[in-house]
Amino acid sequence: MKRHLHCGSRRSLVAVLALAVLANLGLSAAQAATPAELLAVYEAQAKAPGSPERGQKLFTQNFGRELGFSCSSCHGAEPVKNGRDQVTEKLIRPLAPAANPQRFTDKTKVDTWFRLNCTDVVGRDCKPGEKADVMSWLLTLKP
Repeated sequence: MKRHLHCGSRRSLVAVLALAVLANLGLSAAQAATPAELLAVYEAQAKAPGSPERGQKLFTQNFGRELGFSCSSCHGAEPVKNGRDQVTEKLIRPLAPAANPQRFTDKTKVDTWFRLNCTDVVGRDCKPGEKADVMSWLLTLKP
């Protein structure tokens, strides 16, 4: 008789595998330095793999906040292109790592920007699973 993994077991397996990948690379979660490594960190924290479909939905969702923004309001519907801050009108370089190799290479910066942007757009800190979802989607995009 075959045994099937339950959801909790799958999540645990994903977390263990993600941490094993980082350990094999000689990195801790605080030192992750590539988008794929950061994705592995967020997936491990969420105990689930990121979903590109959920990530795209989250990125374009308007959460009904005061300013009525979504992530795509500033970063653009196509994050492989430049965006523009809706308040300051400042140019924002592409968010997708394939179009901007400097993106998601410094965990401290990434965590800071997720915290600031999620607070403004979503109204709270984003959960690790939400970060994993958005990053998994961004990693599918090509210029």
